[in-house]
Amino acid sequence: MKSDVKFETALKRLETIVDKLESGDISLDEGIKIFEEGNDLVKLCINKLNQAEKKINKITSDSNGVISIEDFE
Repeated sequence: MKSDVKFETALKRLETIVDKLESGDISLDEGIKIFEEGNDLVKLCINKLNQAEKKINKITSDSNGVISIEDFE
């Protein structure tokens, strides 16, 4: 799975995969193949979300007006 795939693109593909698997109108081999693709997409999405979380900061100011940047929790 390419890591340059956008989060939104991966999520849309995951939705398509879930729809196909839930329909039951696919062969076992195709089901296994797209399930594995879906598993890779889930990992990619989790990785992208973790990276985004690390980049998010919260800007705060104290009672003296001093601005600081803290990690967002």
